[in-house]
Amino acid sequence: MGSPLHLIEQSFNARYSSWVREALDELSDNFTITDPFISGHPIVFASGGFLKMSGYAKDEVLGRNGRIFQGPGTNRRSVMEIREAIREERTIQLSLLNYRKDGTPFWMLFHLSPVFSKEDGRVVHFVAVQVPISRKSICLENGFGRTGYGLVEDGCRFQEIVFGSCRRELCTDASEAGRVRVLNSFTNSDDRVLEVEEYCEASDLEKQKAETAINTILSVLTHYSELTGRLVCRKRCISAGIGLLGSSLNISLGRIKQSFVLTDPHLPDMPIVYVSDAFLKLTGYERHEVLGRNCRFLSGVDTDAKAIAQIRESIQTEQACTVRILNFRKDKSSFWNLLHISPVRNATGKIAFYVGVQMEEDGKNAGGMGLSPEMRQLGAVGAVKVAVRSLSMGAGPSKS
Repeated sequence: MGSPLHLIEQSFNARYSSWVREALDELSDNFTITDPFISGHPIVFASGGFLKMSGYAKDEVLGRNGRIFQGPGTNRRSVMEIREAIREERTIQLSLLNYRKDGTPFWMLFHLSPVFSKEDGRVVHFVAVQVPISRKSICLENGFGRTGYGLVEDGCRFQEIVFGSCRRELCTDASEAGRVRVLNSFTNSDDRVLEVEEYCEASDLEKQKAETAINTILSVLTHYSELTGRLVCRKRCISAGIGLLGSSLNISLGRIKQSFVLTDPHLPDMPIVYVSDAFLKLTGYERHEVLGRNCRFLSGVDTDAKAIAQIRESIQTEQACTVRILNFRKDKSSFWNLLHISPVRNATGKIAFYVGVQMEEDGKNAGGMGLSPEMRQLGAVGAVKVAVRSLSMGAGPSKS
């Protein structure tokens, strides 16, 4: 329970019927599906077309973040635009220079779209379609404006217009017609390096192809979610609730490796609204079995009522506390939990969540670079507070 492979499998199994992968594999489109709830926002599905295009094997892609396809020529501004779209949980379409496994750069039209839960409006996945862009023309843009390349796809014949002198020559691989490596640094007369932002515009046909692919993929996901009763949709079907965490906050919290949960004191029964991968590994539960529940499900008949009362008192007084409490895993086995609870305030100073950091007392959670359990717990709390405060002013789900 809780292994990266298991989390990837569960990302699909908890939402769609078992035949969804087979149906997606039959599509000829190049696409990946990522899960913002898993630490690192990894790829949980990669189509055969995408693997063939990128040169990677499936086991080299699953569990990895999409940044592995970026390289020195990838436009940083475009990457930031993608991150902003993820933060705002909206669709984005732009041209992007990525790299194959062998290091070959290639232009593609990148179309990202969120997949929402119809039940609560939460983003459950992002679908990213990649359409290769025809290399009939490439434009480069630097600090002085745009320059154009007219490429003749017959080996090394091409025309170039650049500002300044080229630091590294543009070259082609004569064995592969039309395969052009566009280098992205130039030198002016003062020998200062000018960073060049490469850009290749997709055609209307390629843009339509990306939109059609997204529609097809989302239709498949919707159909196979209907078979489980946990429906998904392309647009947020209900208003975002107060307990709904934005994808950007989920991704930020996913970087914190300790076992912890966030609970929302503004909702009835103070449910869990975020659960870390380490918590799932510690307790044996699946993510969907934890979200929306009160933390009391970890307690059992032998749990000390005084410890529970101490936790309730700390919440009522809005104070942090640490207790030693007997908790139970999904398989009913018990463990002594050194539990630290602390209020988490947003950028306005109001309590947004309570964080509960769990640490098994027998030392199975060792490995904190010599730090005491208490220091590791306080470090986790601090990281959670930074993530919430830095994103609370603008990281909520979009209303569109």
